Amino acid sequence: MNISMILDMAASAEERAVVTAGGRSLSATELAAAARRAAGRFRRHSAVLYLGANHLAYPVALFGAALAGVPFVPLNYRLGARQLDALLARHPGAVVLRPGDLDALVAADDDPGPPGEVPWDGDAVAVIIYTSGTTAEPKAALLRHRHLMAYLLNTQEFGSAGGEATLVSVPPYHIAGLTNLLSNFYSGRRVVYLSAFGPAEWLETVRREDITHAMLVPTMLARIVDAVPGADAAVPKLRSLAYGGARTPRPVLERALRVFPHTGFVNAYGLTETASSIAVLGPDDHRTALASDQPATRDRLGSVGRALPGIEIEIRSEEGRPVAAGETGLVFVRGEQISGEYGGRSALDADGWFPTRDLGHLDADGYLYIEGRADDTIIRGGENIAPAEIEDVLLAHPDVREAAVIGVPDPEWGQRLVAVLVGAGDPGEIKRWVKERLRSSKTPDTIVFRDELPRTETGKLLRRNLITELENTDA
Repeated sequence: MNISMILDMAASAEERAVVTAGGRSLSATELAAAARRAAGRFRRHSAVLYLGANHLAYPVALFGAALAGVPFVPLNYRLGARQLDALLARHPGAVVLRPGDLDALVAADDDPGPPGEVPWDGDAVAVIIYTSGTTAEPKAALLRHRHLMAYLLNTQEFGSAGGEATLVSVPPYHIAGLTNLLSNFYSGRRVVYLSAFGPAEWLETVRREDITHAMLVPTMLARIVDAVPGADAAVPKLRSLAYGGARTPRPVLERALRVFPHTGFVNAYGLTETASSIAVLGPDDHRTALASDQPATRDRLGSVGRALPGIEIEIRSEEGRPVAAGETGLVFVRGEQISGEYGGRSALDADGWFPTRDLGHLDADGYLYIEGRADDTIIRGGENIAPAEIEDVLLAHPDVREAAVIGVPDPEWGQRLVAVLVGAGDPGEIKRWVKERLRSSKTPDTIVFRDELPRTETGKLLRRNLITELENTDA
């Protein structure tokens, strides 16, 4: 299978606009013709490198590459020149689509001619996405056509969403940008692109374009919630709002659920290497948890839900044995959509399980709770401490808007705890707040205030930046 079949299926359905950006729309027929023209050009190259923002040219380039049988590689156009040059050097013989090339890719109106022979090898590489590189050099995650098609066929219903529209504001080099396009095309929704995110622009676009579905990263959701002047965002047609890509602070989520009272919330958990979502906390789960006075049920707002069809999840100890429900360990996943491949090297074990490097646990009903990255674990006096547990307590404090807990070198304890906070308050009082709810060993030794925390464009905390900044200071 080849992901270009998604475009063929859309073009064979009712003629309508399927993608909108910058005030212009393309029908499925127009998009298919533009993709065929692009494919004729791309066949002479080894890959298609996309260096633009959200634009009508994005689906043209993606499907054009699929038709040409070459990998599509969306790159982070915000990278510095040295980093970008290093990534470009990894793809000799590739065509590079820069911002100045995008309008021309869409504007041509000549006859694209016959489509040519489409390669249908499901094992061919469809997309290469470079991981964010928050702690190291970015790695090239390979997604083959069969991985992306497995995700769509197992989780989406074809053509079920006629008349609906989804707003995409995540960047095109993120896995969510790619799978939002494919899944919404497959489901029959029109995709509307927001080229540059701003909370006022997002709300205005939702109203103007009759948006029914949208996906946000937590930092975007927080800014939108802050921008709503009253108790209701007044977007009655918005039926579904998905969020993911990073941990969402509980106070932000609870306020968002009240600001969007008629919207169903979906927490989606996945990785680039898993071809998007592998677990989902659906709208009914959110409503039940918010309305419940039972702590165990309400705590499910902090979970990422249950495994999607076709996905298995297992929690293992550091020694590799499966652990019981409720016990924290390393999260492993398995399924047809999971690639786990970097530049030709597979990270899957002999039985097909992929190590996510996330720490988490499953409850007795199969709800998955992510407790942070294994690499983020702080070892203080021989005790393993997950920053996420302390961060959740800090975020419940009324004066704290954002929180990051890191470990810095300490001659006595090995590492000491530093809490970097966005907000205000008395450090001593905040320490007492944590100590009352956890214990002394998990109470930050130092509180540091910042105007903002370093994050990627998709909201992931750049914890390594904070560690580098603070480990050699008196903090």
